[in-house]
Amino acid sequence: MKSDFDLVRLLGPTGVVPDNQINAWPPEDLQMRVGIPHCGGKLAIHAFNSGYPVMVSANAFFNHETGQFDIPQYSPLQDLDVALDSAGYVAMMNFKAKGRQNGVGGIYPWSYSQYLTLAYLLRPRWFSSMDLCCEPEATNGGIDTDWRIRATATMLEALLQIIEAWQQEYARDCSASTVENDLRAPVPVIQGWTCEEYAESLDLTMEVWERHGWLAPPALLGLGSVCRRDLHHPKHGLFAILDGLESRLPKGTKIHCFGVKGAALDRVKMYPFVASCDSMAYDYGARRRAFASGISNSMEHRSSEMTNWMQAAEARMRPQAGDQFRLSFFEAA
Repeated sequence: MKSDFDLVRLLGPTGVVPDNQINAWPPEDLQMRVGIPHCGGKLAIHAFNSGYPVMVSANAFFNHETGQFDIPQYSPLQDLDVALDSAGYVAMMNFKAKGRQNGVGGIYPWSYSQYLTLAYLLRPRWFSSMDLCCEPEATNGGIDTDWRIRATATMLEALLQIIEAWQQEYARDCSASTVENDLRAPVPVIQGWTCEEYAESLDLTMEVWERHGWLAPPALLGLGSVCRRDLHHPKHGLFAILDGLESRLPKGTKIHCFGVKGAALDRVKMYPFVASCDSMAYDYGARRRAFASGISNSMEHRSSEMTNWMQAAEARMRPQAGDQFRLSFFEAA
């Protein structure tokens, strides 16, 4: 098997690859993942001590000097409920600042196989597919949106083809259950700016997903590029997008919303198909408040801001008197 990783082989060979493979196990209740900007360190330790599930970016592990991912022998992240983000927004910003990169599409600095190797060695709860964000600043005001949506689906196809080939090789020496456990499928990410664009991205994503018969319908699907937008805009607001996607999602599929504002949680919790969200708003707030107060933005200050933000987010997500929870589209049908 020609790959960059060496996996522990527990059972005997079967030659059988997994069938009906599930890509994730979403939580029963709405979950907030706190963003960690490092591959370890005090913020991760604080998240562990506080019992917070976390989101970490692949970029936190990438060494731009060597062009490789550096995975520490031990990190507090290994003891956490961690999800791995492919760092599409960071890749776009680096591309704009530095020009063509050496990896996927000339935008990412790493290859498909490098990213999958990171995911399989880190062993997160789930990892996202690679994607191209569609904020207006990334699309020349919308000119490149269609291309970026199609490229996101193409990246998913490439990842699934590699995973399938690796599984076939790995199955020569391992049981199907070991293959399934060690070589997981990603959480696909749909992209766009307007509701119609997200619907197009969903259709393309499902067209790709359904070509791979070894996969079950996605249990979890990512909704990208939602942090820098007006929540209530009738075309590109988060709630308009969630309303528009509800009837189009595959039965049983839930959504992870990348970068949700805390102010959105009072309403996001009303959507039964939204499984989880993540945010690094606490860290931005920590920098701003430290500057305004003339104090050091120390790890202790950032940790305290993390706690305050997460406590407020968890309070917003809890059911309150007068909440009007929605029936899911499938339940109503």
